[in-house]
Parts: sequence; C-alpha cells; structure tokens
Amino acid sequence: MLFAGFGGLLAFLIASAAVTFYMLDRVRNDDRRFRQTFVERLGALERIRAQIYLSGTYVRDYLLSPDSGADAQRARLAAIEEETQEVLNRYAKGLEPGERDVFEALRSEIGNYWSVLHTAFDWTPRQRDRLRFSFFYEQLVPRRTTMLQIADTIESIHQRGLTRAEERFAASAGNLRLSLMAMYGLALSGSLLLALGAIAVTLRLERENAQARAGLEDLSARLVRTQEEERRSLARELHDEVGQSLSAIMMEAGNAEFAESPEEMRDRVRAIVSMAEKTLSEVRDLALLLRPSMLDDFGLVPALNWQAREMSKRTGLNIAVEAGEDCDSLPEEHRTCIYRMAQEALNNVARHAEARSARVIVRKAGNRVLFSVRDDGSGFDKKVVRGLGLLGMEERVRSLGGGLKIDSQPGRGTTISAELPLSEAVAREAHAAADPHPVG
Repeated sequence: MLFAGFGGLLAFLIASAAVTFYMLDRVRNDDRRFRQTFVERLGALERIRAQIYLSGTYVRDYLLSPDSGADAQRARLAAIEEETQEVLNRYAKGLEPGERDVFEALRSEIGNYWSVLHTAFDWTPRQRDRLRFSFFYEQLVPRRTTMLQIADTIESIHQRGLTRAEERFAASAGNLRLSLMAMYGLALSGSLLLALGAIAVTLRLERENAQARAGLEDLSARLVRTQEEERRSLARELHDEVGQSLSAIMMEAGNAEFAESPEEMRDRVRAIVSMAEKTLSEVRDLALLLRPSMLDDFGLVPALNWQAREMSKRTGLNIAVEAGEDCDSLPEEHRTCIYRMAQEALNNVARHAEARSARVIVRKAGNRVLFSVRDDGSGFDKKVVRGLGLLGMEERVRSLGGGLKIDSQPGRGTTISAELPLSEAVAREAHAAADPHPVG
C-alpha cells in the first residue's frame, strides 16, 4: 500500500512537472511567434510607407526635371510598385478580422495612387509644364497623405492586436499559475492523505503486532504450562505406576531372601516376575505415548492402526483408518507430522466431541499428501474455540509448507484436513518405494 501510494505520488509529481514545462514552453513559443509576426508586419508597413515616399520623390523629380530621363524614372516606379504589391500580398496572409476592411481600403488607395502616377508619364511636355504643380499638390500629396493615414490606422489596429495578445499572454500566465497551484495543491493533498494513510496503516500494524505479541506471550505461557503438565503427568505415572511396581518387586525380593521353604520361594519369584512384566508393560505404554517405536520400525500405517485400536479400547470410539501402503514411504518429517496430528485430533474427539465414531484418512495425490480426521460429534464454533492443540497442528503443517483447514459447526461434527506438499524428488522416491518392480 505504501509502495503504491508513494509511487503514485511520485508519478503525479513527475506528470505535473512535465505538464508545467509543456505549458511554459507553449506560452513562451506563442509569445515569441506573435512578437515575431508583429515585428514582421510592422516592418512591412514601414516598407510600404518608405516606398510611397520614395515613389513621390521620383515623380516629383520627374515633374521638376523631365530631362533626367522619363524611362529611368518609370522603371524605378515599376520596381517600387512590384515590391509594394509583394509586401501587400504577404501582409494580407496574416490579417486579423478587425483590420481586413481598412487593409482593403489601403490596397485600393495604393492601386489608384499608382494609376494616377502612371498618367503623369503619359503627358506631353506642354501638359507636364502646365499640370505638374497642380498634379503634385492636388493629386500626389493628398493621396499620399491618405495612404499614410490608412497605414497609420492599420498600425494602430495592429498595436491593439499586440495589446490583446499581451492580455491573452497575461491570461495564459495567470491560468498557468492557477494550474500550477491546483496541481501542487493536489500533490500536497495527496501527500497529506498518503501520510495519514501511512500513519493509519502503521498504527494498525502496531496494534496487530501488539496483539500478535500478546498472543505469542499467551501461547508461550500455555506451552510452558502444557510442558509442565506433561512432565507432571509423566512424573506421576512413573512414581505411581513404575515406582510402586519397583518398590513391590524390591519388597518381594527381600521376602524371598527370608523364605522358609522352596514353595514360598517359588511363589515369591513368580510374584516378582508378574510385577516385572506389569512394570515393563507400563514402561512400554509410556514410551509409546511419547513416540511409538512402530512408527520407526513398521511405518506410518501400522502406527495409525495401533493408535486407533488403543484409543478404541480406552474410549469406546469406533475409529476407522484408511491409508494406502504408499504412505509408509513418506519422509520421516511427514510421517511424524501426520501421526501427531492424528493423535491430537483423536484425543480432542475423545475428550470434547462426544462422538460415536471417527475416521482417519491418509492418501497420496501426486506430489501432495492429503490427511483428514472426521467425527460425528457435537462440533464447535471455530471462531471462539482455539485450543493449544489446534495451534500446534497448524504449526506442524506450516513448517512443512502445507495448509490446515478446520470445518466444524455446533451439532454437525468436525473435519480437520491438511495438505502437505512433497518435492518432486521425494514424490518419485515414494512412488518407487511403493512400486519396487515397475512394469517394463
């Protein structure tokens, strides 16, 4: 959760930085592009003004000094006219809606201006001498003034467009500022939420850790108590059964030493032998309770059957064992685990379940061992009841990489099942041991 939260926050910050740089670059490019366009168009207007002034100068020189060469002046005017037309065409490509009408008026006025200029070159010398002053002051100067006024109008419109662009740029910068504030506000909010979530998770983990620690302490105390109870029970058995039997043997041996007749001696010896056999049986029973020797000598299945018979004798339960012969070839840790789980489960059935019968099932399925103990007893609520025996069974199964499942409901009996994995090598060895003479 923390990794996802911090990773998401880092990704959000990186995305915010990328968006910020993109928006800054776009605003900067828009500003540079508009300013470049403004400078180019302003330069075009200046060139139009200069060409109009220059054309008026050429016409004035021609009218005042006709002998300087009409053809040369006409050629210069033609070049200026062509250049002016090119500038007008380039300027027209970037017109804004507010300056289109004014620009068309300027273009029309410039066209009329050039038409009037061309008529001056078609005059005869007499017409030029008679009309040049009136033409210059009544035609040329007013038209040039009108065109320059129109150019000034276009420039003012263009200046207003620059102002609007600057306002748009300022608005974009303001929007960018708001966007940055919003993004970093979200980042801050996400950081706060992540911090609060981390604190909540840490507190929850701390509580769970405290509960687990308390549970472990309780389990440790219960294990110690169980160990002490087991030792006390073993000491009591040794003292009450084995100790009393040995004391009786010693007493009989002492009495035999002072026997007065051979028959009394034989009776004493027979009593000693009987008590020794009883003591040996008691010691064997204690040893079998600790770890049955037949688990090592004969295998898992005979040990389970012996345990079922002994439990049936003591409690009257009808216990059935279903186990395949291939279960005897399981690894030692698996056999011990299954035996101890069956022992614990059957003891729980005898002490708590009030059952009439129980069934122990052990079978191999591929590279797994399936184990279950099922009874028809009173059952229990597994959410409430959690004894030390069940915890021990879970620990045994978990230590082998398996899983334990408890299915029980009050009045419907109990089923304890476990699944223990086998490595592939162990599974092959177990299969080979179960089938020592494979076909083919």
